[in-house]
Parts: sequence; structure tokens; C-alpha cells
Amino acid sequence: MTADLLDLLERLSAAGVEFVIIGGFAGIVHGCTYVTEDIDICCDFSAANLLALQKALAGSHPVHRMTPHRKPLLLTEKTCRQFENLYLDTDIGQLDCVGSVEGVGDYQQVKQASEIVEVEDTRMRILKLDWLIKSKKATDRPRDRQAVLQLEAIKKLRRKK
Repeated sequence: MTADLLDLLERLSAAGVEFVIIGGFAGIVHGCTYVTEDIDICCDFSAANLLALQKALAGSHPVHRMTPHRKPLLLTEKTCRQFENLYLDTDIGQLDCVGSVEGVGDYQQVKQASEIVEVEDTRMRILKLDWLIKSKKATDRPRDRQAVLQLEAIKKLRRKK
């Protein structure tokens, strides 16, 4: 993972954003060898949490990646209510924020299915291995099927220990 993506996670943690790392980076933390170009998180989509996320990204020029003309991220307490997902580009990397995960559920269920790990001296929540496998199987994209093969092999090796 690049230092920029780690910086992105550290900023979110330092700002007190409620999130769980899902997707590719969660797989890497569990031992997968694939490379990821972004950070995928499931987060609480409350106004307070989204405003904390916006503050964490201040200075990194976050823009909505999926909108015409790549509009800047400009959240208010009122506008926070309109989002279920945020797909952002920043100067330090891509950040995909979702409110639920296929095969797991909403943020509270994802949080229950997570564990705290330490990454470069920063404590963060990641989706537990079994739940990550379940989510990858539920999305069933070609790259997810490849990830499942690695994740299941990792699970098998852990059981042998």
C-alpha cells in the first residue's frame, strides 16, 4: 500500500471518523498479495460522522468521483442526509465510503463483524476474515473471486496453526 493511502487512513482515525476497512486493503491486512489503488470503508452516514470525514480530508481537495464535473465535497448537516455512499478522489488517493456491505449488512452489522488491528501505529477496524470472504462471495465480481481464493487459503493456514 502506498504511503498516501496510509495517510488517508491515519487522517480518518485521527479525526474520530467511525469506519471499518473493507475491500482490498482489508484483504491485504489479512495477508492477501494483491495490490489496491484505493481505500474502501463502510462508515456511519450520520451527519456528525460525515462532517468529521470532511474535516479529515480538508486540504486534500476531495471531489465526488462519480459526478459530472467532479464536484468538490462540500457537506453540511442538511446535505449529509442525501448520501448513502460517497466515492471520492483526493490528492492522497481514492476513498470509497459505503453505508452497507453485501453479505454483511449496514454499518452497525459491519462494525460487529470487524476487529481492531494496528497498522503503522494506528488502531483501525477491519472486517474479520470470515466476513470479508462472505462479502467478496456476495459481490461475486471476477477480482473478488480471485480474492476469495487467497482469503480461503489464508483461513486454512491459520486453522493449521
